[in-house]
Amino acid sequence: MRPGVEVLLSDSLGLVEGRRVGLITNHTGRDRAGASTIDLLAGHPNIDLAALFSPEHGIRGRAEAGERVAGSVDAATGLPIHSLYGATTKPTPAMLEGIEALLFDIQDVGARYYTYLSTMALAMEAAGEAGIPFVVLDRPNPIGGDAVQGNVLDPEFASFVGMYPVPMRHGLTAGEFARMAVGEFGLRVSLSVVVAEGWRRSMPFGDTGIPWVAPSPNMPSVESALHYPGTCLFEGANLSVGRGTRRAFQQIGAPWLDAEALAGRLAALDVPGAAFVPVRFTPSEPGDGKFAGVEAHGVRLVVAGPDYDPTLAALALLAETRAMSGARWQWRPGHFDRLAGTDRLRLAVEAGATYVELAQAWGAGLAGFLGRRRPYLLY
Repeated sequence: MRPGVEVLLSDSLGLVEGRRVGLITNHTGRDRAGASTIDLLAGHPNIDLAALFSPEHGIRGRAEAGERVAGSVDAATGLPIHSLYGATTKPTPAMLEGIEALLFDIQDVGARYYTYLSTMALAMEAAGEAGIPFVVLDRPNPIGGDAVQGNVLDPEFASFVGMYPVPMRHGLTAGEFARMAVGEFGLRVSLSVVVAEGWRRSMPFGDTGIPWVAPSPNMPSVESALHYPGTCLFEGANLSVGRGTRRAFQQIGAPWLDAEALAGRLAALDVPGAAFVPVRFTPSEPGDGKFAGVEAHGVRLVVAGPDYDPTLAALALLAETRAMSGARWQWRPGHFDRLAGTDRLRLAVEAGATYVELAQAWGAGLAGFLGRRRPYLLY
């Protein structure tokens, strides 16, 4: 299996040869041997790499979630780095001056909330306005391309953590997402996708031959990425998602919860493919500021079957932790609704809806989305 950057350099150079190139990337843009896309393009005799553009977390992936990043200069190449998570999230005409092709090479995690595809979409929009062709160097979806799960975003709740009506777990690669954005969501740009050769939708990430590089400080593993489409919802409440631990997004907790009682309540719900293990963890310098140095009690999520759905597991967690928390529970209403893509979920949980009741209303629009995405699949 070869990621898009390797395919570009071996047989698709015509897309960039003889053009001044801008590259949207970070530390995850690299080939199977670990060489960075920046170095591969900057060192190629037939590629004129003129500028770099960085997303949330910065070009090195070290900034915390939501931390604004300033523009800078790349020490190794001397190229300007234009931040797309600072004063602007969309390339400005000044940033694109002299650029004749704009490339994107970043490892996404397959969840709607993750901002890298929003960065890509805004860059596509800017490229289209400037008449610059856009090229996606595609990479695998690390949590698979078959499963499509969770709520489809209501456009009234569109934001940088969800710009388009797609589910929480969308099952698309960046290239497929870009194709769908052009075909379904109104983006106008000359788009090319350099496919990830040999990838299959059901292929586990460990079989791709691409080393896992944490795409952000709290995405340490593919396991965290798999649970993220569900547990990220708790960013909109006052429970910890394990930031500041080695199992970020694999566990949730708070000092007032009873871990064993919570695990028992969840086990009784018989959530498909999911198991919940009692845990205690102490966040160390968590980027979200939740319970730093304070022991939290909760559960760790475990995949116990092939039908595991992290968004359904999150519904069970929401119903039970809300019921157990009482007056200690606090919402961040605007943020939670942006993540959920609706206010209906928060209102239903607050009204005391059970997991079964929440699940019965879940997934409306999934069938329609699957039909809409079909023409844009590449694998």
